[in-house]
Amino acid sequence: MFVDRTKIYVKGGDGGNGIVAFRREKYVPLGGPDGGDGGRGGDVILKVDQGLRTLLDFRYQQHIRADRGDHGKGSSKHGKGASDTVVKVPPGTQVRDAETEALLADLTEEGETFVVAKGGRGGRGNTRFANSADKAPKYAEKGEPGEERWVWLELKVIADVGLVGFPNAGKSTFLSRVSAARPKVADYPFTTLAPNLGVVDVEGADPFVIADIPGLITGAHQGVGLGHDFLRHVERTRLLVHIVDAAGVDGRDPVDDYHQINDELRLYDERLSRLTQVVAANKTDLPQAEDGLNRLRRELGEENVFPISAATGAGVRELLYRVSALLAELPQESQMTEEVAVFTPGPDEEETVRIERENDTFTLHGPRLEKLVAMTDFDNEDAVKRFQRLFRLWGHEDALKDAGAKNGDTVRIRDVEFTFWQEQDDE
Repeated sequence: MFVDRTKIYVKGGDGGNGIVAFRREKYVPLGGPDGGDGGRGGDVILKVDQGLRTLLDFRYQQHIRADRGDHGKGSSKHGKGASDTVVKVPPGTQVRDAETEALLADLTEEGETFVVAKGGRGGRGNTRFANSADKAPKYAEKGEPGEERWVWLELKVIADVGLVGFPNAGKSTFLSRVSAARPKVADYPFTTLAPNLGVVDVEGADPFVIADIPGLITGAHQGVGLGHDFLRHVERTRLLVHIVDAAGVDGRDPVDDYHQINDELRLYDERLSRLTQVVAANKTDLPQAEDGLNRLRRELGEENVFPISAATGAGVRELLYRVSALLAELPQESQMTEEVAVFTPGPDEEETVRIERENDTFTLHGPRLEKLVAMTDFDNEDAVKRFQRLFRLWGHEDALKDAGAKNGDTVRIRDVEFTFWQEQDDE
């Protein structure tokens, strides 16, 4: 079963908790704090494996989580970091954020990796908070939560040459003629339900990879037929071989077929219309093909149309030599590139807080503040006091007051709620 698009949930491992501990050794007075830090959570990493050709496995494993780090220990011992979770994907896999549709990664080379969800750092033990003002802190941090997100995995087959054309134009027969690939061949529409790959090795020319794209029909760019699902695979190719039924076996006009397919390519993505294209007038072994071949030559120029018969092999070698020569002139990289979105929040973005109000409830959103809440142990009185001190120091208390918060109102951050209370200045 060929699967080329699927949505998955990924979560990096949470960091291990730091701990509160104190040295207690005989004859060692005032031993002091010695709670160790928690270990780092594991990352979720996507890695290209050339042996894979589909995203089928993700239909059965849609939630992927990395392990959390170990908690810290006494004697200032750090918890062990978790191993990363490495997930294999086929070459040509693109990773998109499910919410924004931004392209996060384009994985094409064997062994190429992408960290799709980072693990959280370990929480600091109470040893790390000792200072001249507080020599024996009785609080520690919880581990930082790992990143979590929904992403789309989208596979775009990587091939040098893509075969396009109407159903029954003879693309699969052509692929079986020029390579060891054995796609399904029949005389009814949509015989090909998934892209088929084959390696063409013609004497006197460099080998190249060719992909048989499922047949396109009018309206394919809008999702009609199978075109909407598989047009994306054309983007990876450097050159197109347009197979046209010169004999018009199904009652279609070959010249109209040529223009309709190119219209579909252009409407799907304007860049596809700029790909180098070779026209193969197929089924010339049939008597009725002569008229269609002549009309194609008049329309496109005799030097741009190659008469072939995928069934008998006539003209196929000449076509392959032409394709090989054109590939030698084209750049190795795919012409269909898309900018990968890279976002690294700076200090301003980390510290920015957004306040939402609903009646007497105020919800705060902000990376640094949400991280503080996640890593605070609210069952520990000293940890709560530290949170309150930082909350006030970072200006959030005044920001809430400016937003209309009054004593007794509810403040929500992540999944934590508390009552807003600000001491009133004496008049």
